Amino acid sequence: MPDNDLNPMTDSDIAASPAGGELQTAAPLKNAGSDIDAPTADKSLAARTADAKQAIRDGAGKAGQQATEKLRTLADDGKAKAGTALDQLSQLLIDAATQVDDKIGAQYGEYARSAAGQVSGFADTVRNKNIDDLIDDARNFVKASPAVAVGAAAALGFVVARLIQSGVDSQD
Repeated sequence: MPDNDLNPMTDSDIAASPAGGELQTAAPLKNAGSDIDAPTADKSLAARTADAKQAIRDGAGKAGQQATEKLRTLADDGKAKAGTALDQLSQLLIDAATQVDDKIGAQYGEYARSAAGQVSGFADTVRNKNIDDLIDDARNFVKASPAVAVGAAAALGFVVARLIQSGVDSQD
C-alpha cells in the first residue's frame, strides 16, 4: 500500500474558495470534540501530574531504601568474612613465629607474635563495630594520614591486580 502522505502537494489538494472569492475563518478547534471545559481539564492534568510525580518519588525512595538495605547486608557479610580472614592471618603469623624462633631467633619470632596480636585485635575490632563506625574510622584515618592511606590503597590495588592476573593466567 503506497504512502500518499509523502507526495508533493498538487493543485487538486487546494480547495476552491467560496463563490465570492473571500476567505472565511475556520471555527476555533480549542474545544472541538470535547465536553470538558478547559479549567477542569487543566486541574485534572495538574492533579495527574502531581500524582505521577509523587508516585515516582515514592518509588525512588523505596528503591533507594532497598538498595541501602542490600548494601548493608553485603557489608555485614564482607565484615564477617574479613574477620575470619584476619583470624586466619593471625594464626598463620603465630605458626610462622615458632618457625622463626627456630631458624632466626626468638627476638624475630616475638615480632611475628606481636604482629599476630595486632592482626587479632584488628579482627576483633572489625567484628565488634558496626559498618558506620568502621567507615568513620577509615575517614578519620585518611584525614590524619593521607599519605599512608594513599600508599595502602596503592599496595592493595597492586595485590588485587596480581590476584586477578593470576586468576586469568590459571584459566588459560
